[in-house]
Amino acid sequence: MSERRLGLFEAYGVEIELMLVDALTLDVKPVCDQLLAAVAGEPTADVVLGDVTWSNELTMHVLEIKTSAPSRTLSGLAGSFHASLRGAGPALAQLGARLMPGAMHPWMDPHEETELWPHENTEVYRTFDRIFGCSGHGWANLQATHVNLPFADDEELARLHAAIRLVLPLIPALSAASPFQDGGTGPALDGRLRAYRINSSKVPSVAGSVVPESVSSRDQYEREILGRIYADLAPHDPEGVLRHEWANARGAIARFERGAIEIRVIDAQECPTADLAVVAAIVELVRALTTGRLAERDLRKDPGTDVLARIFDRAVVDGERAVVDDRELLRILGVRKDSLPLGELWARMLDAHPPDDPEREWTAALQTILDSGPLARRMLAAAGPRPGQNELRRVAETLCDCVAGNVPFLPHATG
Repeated sequence: MSERRLGLFEAYGVEIELMLVDALTLDVKPVCDQLLAAVAGEPTADVVLGDVTWSNELTMHVLEIKTSAPSRTLSGLAGSFHASLRGAGPALAQLGARLMPGAMHPWMDPHEETELWPHENTEVYRTFDRIFGCSGHGWANLQATHVNLPFADDEELARLHAAIRLVLPLIPALSAASPFQDGGTGPALDGRLRAYRINSSKVPSVAGSVVPESVSSRDQYEREILGRIYADLAPHDPEGVLRHEWANARGAIARFERGAIEIRVIDAQECPTADLAVVAAIVELVRALTTGRLAERDLRKDPGTDVLARIFDRAVVDGERAVVDDRELLRILGVRKDSLPLGELWARMLDAHPPDDPEREWTAALQTILDSGPLARRMLAAAGPRPGQNELRRVAETLCDCVAGNVPFLPHATG
């Protein structure tokens, strides 16, 4: 007898990526395999530490921490993640390393410093590198927070996917955390997503417009999205190494093996509490559009992908100051205005659809974002108008302190 599939909002999977950096210089330090081996007592790509699992990623300076199994609630996850990271202290010290949060390293040169994971799944990583070239910001210098939301059947897939499409363009206004690159101020508040947007441009269907196309069933999804990706990849990958659903690089992807949709456009924040604050806000708005007060609508009349992609592109550059001017999207969200800045739109959404925070874990962190802007805005304020290496180092030091103490990056955190 097959196990029942989890349904809408019955559980959550959360993944957070962190940088490993040199304890003294704060340069990236490609020692993820050594860290995992030190904690596990043997070479491995995954270490299960109770409710939290540590894993490798594409590059050797990135550590992923994630829920070991779907969690029935978001409450308590920030504490579990932080407790797990505290346990890394002795192993990190032995390696001369520390953890740095945030979505991009401020001065990493990915063309010179990238080291791909050389152990398990190397055929996959080498194939990605051969086709797309993984020594660039869009592959080697980016850290994200992912949230997985389950669906049980086609009807739930259609409703959940439609809701996520509408929320996805709004996310950078809350989560943008990558304003620096190449040792200076970058071209966007969300430099990670700007680089991610074009990292697979050699095969455009792999990422599409990042905002996914509208679909109503698994069959349609596999035929129109995955089928096109596989066909376009085939001349570059005749062995079919990348012929898997995870080759889809849209900002939200259906993971049919898990029975979930994975949202991938959230920049990694300064500490687990901030990560969970952003996740909780996004989940609550998706819930309202899927099963709640904003769910009663004809999904076929939702704004098109081109409209949503334009809003997303603005949010990537300007974060909470980007303006939503699509009246239909605002109407669906219950706003009777012709246009609205994203920061104000999120304030309205969170007032109307507040995430449940029974232990008061993330409410303060979420309020910091609403009051002072996403992490990228606060990082820019701390660094000043023309930051040099000293200013960027102070910001990086503060980020490391934030994840160590599980505390927010405040507007004037670096003094």
